[in-house]
Amino acid sequence: MKNGDVSEGVAQPLEWKFSQVFGERTAGEEVQEVDIISAIEFDRTGDHLATGDRGGRVVLFERTDTPDHGGNRKNLEMMDYSISRHPEFRYKTEFQSHEPEFDYLKSLEIEEKINKIRWCQSANSALYLLSTNDKTIKLWKVREKKVKKVCDLNVYPDKAAGNGSVVGSSTSTAPKPYIANGGYSERPFGCSGKDFSFPPGGVSSLHLPVVVTSQETSLVAGCRRIYAHAHDYHINSISNNSDGETFISADDLRINLWNLEISNQSFNIVDVKPANMEDLTEVITSAEFHPTHCNMLAYSSSKGSIRLVDMRQSALCDTHSKLFEEQEAPGSRSFFTEIIASISDIKFAKDGKHILSRDYMTLKLWDITMDSGPVATFPVHEYLRPKLCDLYENDSIFDKFECCLSGDGLRVATGSYSNLFRVFGCSEGSTDATTLEASKNPMRRQTQTPRPARPLGSLSGVVRRVKGADNTGVDANGNAHDFSMKLLHLAWHPSENSIACAASNSLYMYYA
Repeated sequence: MKNGDVSEGVAQPLEWKFSQVFGERTAGEEVQEVDIISAIEFDRTGDHLATGDRGGRVVLFERTDTPDHGGNRKNLEMMDYSISRHPEFRYKTEFQSHEPEFDYLKSLEIEEKINKIRWCQSANSALYLLSTNDKTIKLWKVREKKVKKVCDLNVYPDKAAGNGSVVGSSTSTAPKPYIANGGYSERPFGCSGKDFSFPPGGVSSLHLPVVVTSQETSLVAGCRRIYAHAHDYHINSISNNSDGETFISADDLRINLWNLEISNQSFNIVDVKPANMEDLTEVITSAEFHPTHCNMLAYSSSKGSIRLVDMRQSALCDTHSKLFEEQEAPGSRSFFTEIIASISDIKFAKDGKHILSRDYMTLKLWDITMDSGPVATFPVHEYLRPKLCDLYENDSIFDKFECCLSGDGLRVATGSYSNLFRVFGCSEGSTDATTLEASKNPMRRQTQTPRPARPLGSLSGVVRRVKGADNTGVDANGNAHDFSMKLLHLAWHPSENSIACAASNSLYMYYA
C-alpha cells in the first residue's frame, strides 16, 4: 500500500464471522445458469438488500434484527459505527424484472440477465428500485397490499326470493347475518355436512358474500417506468443522482442522463465514439454519480483511467475536469498490460472525497483532489501474475470484479477466484488485510460434511474442470486456484461492518 492520508482514523484489524447464507446448494447439486447472481445492492438505510440474477429475477431481502423489523431508522447517521452488530435478513419477495428479447433489426438476442440494481428514494412506505439488462432499464415499485377475502355469507331476512327483486332495494341498514332458530348459521343455505341440496320449499332468503380487508398483507411489485431504446451497446452501469430526480446509464461509448419521471427521452452527456470506429482506442467500463454533488460524475475506461466530469461546464461532457491514471513504469509493458489495466468497477466513498477502482490485479484508492496517482494500491491476487497467459487462454482475464467501501471509509473490499473476497484497511499505517471464503458455512459443516474442512483463506476449494482452463496451478502457498469459482459481486452495508457477497447462486452474509 502506498502512503497517503485516506482517513482520519486507523482501521484496526477486524474479526470477520459468517452470518447467513441464502440459496446454498447441497453437495453435488448442479447450479442452473439462470440462478447465478449477477447484481447486489443495499438501499440507503441498509434495511433492504436486492439481488438480481441471470434469469432476469430480482429478489428482495429485509432486515429483521431492528426494532421495527426493517423499517426506516431515525438518526441513522448518528449510529455508533464501532459497535459490533449482527445484521440479520430474511427473504421478502421476488419478481421477474426482465424477459429475454430479440432485436429483429440487428438480429441480436437480448439476454434477461440483470446487470445492475440501484435503489431509489422510498416514499409512502413503498420501495423503488431501478434494474437493467443489456438494453432496457425499468423502475419498479414494491408495496404492501392488504389482502381482501370473503369472510362470510350474509342474509337479507326480509327479502324472500319469491317476493320481488332485491336488486333495487334501498335498505339503509347494514346486512345482518342469517338467523336460524335463534342462532347464527355458519353454513350456506341447504348445507349440512356434505349435503348440498336445496331445502324444501326453495330458498327463503338471498345470501350475499361480504368481502372484507384482513390484517394480512402481500407484497406487490409493479413496473412504473421503462427506459428503452437509448443504447446501441450493452449497458454496464446505472447510477442515481443525489437530487433524487435523475439518473445516468452508461454503455461502452455513451452516457445518458434520464429523468425518473420521463421514460421516452434522455440526454446524451458523454460520447466517446470516434468518427471512424477504427480509431477507437478505449471504451467506458463503469460510471457513477457523486454521492452529494448532483453536478459531478465519474466514469472509468478500459485503459485504466478515471475521468471526473462537471455537468455545469457544458451540455456535452466530452472534456473532463480531472483525469486520474497511474503512469506506467518504464520497461514493464507487456502484451497483457492494457488488458489487466482495464477498470471493471468504480465506487465513490460515502463522503465523496475518494474513488475506489478495481482492475484485474489490484484495488486502487484515489483522492479526487490529487490526480498524480492513487493514494493507496492493494494487490488482490498477485500470485496470478505469472499465469496471465493461461488466464488469457480461458478468458478469465476478462472477468469483471466489483469493489465496495465501508461507510466510514476505513476499509475496502473486492472478490477473487475460488469464491474468495479480500478486505483491506485503507487508512495510513493500516496493515489490515483479510481473506475470506464465501463458500464456507460453519453452520452447515456442523450438520453435514460434504467435503473436508479447510483453513480460512485457503484457495483449494472444490476444483471443477473447465474446458480450456488450467485447474492444476497453485499459488505461492501451494493451494490450487479454481478459475471456475469466482466472486464477482459484493456490497458493503452503508452503516455497519457487514458484507453481502454472491458465490454462484448463493448469497453469503458476513459481519465483524
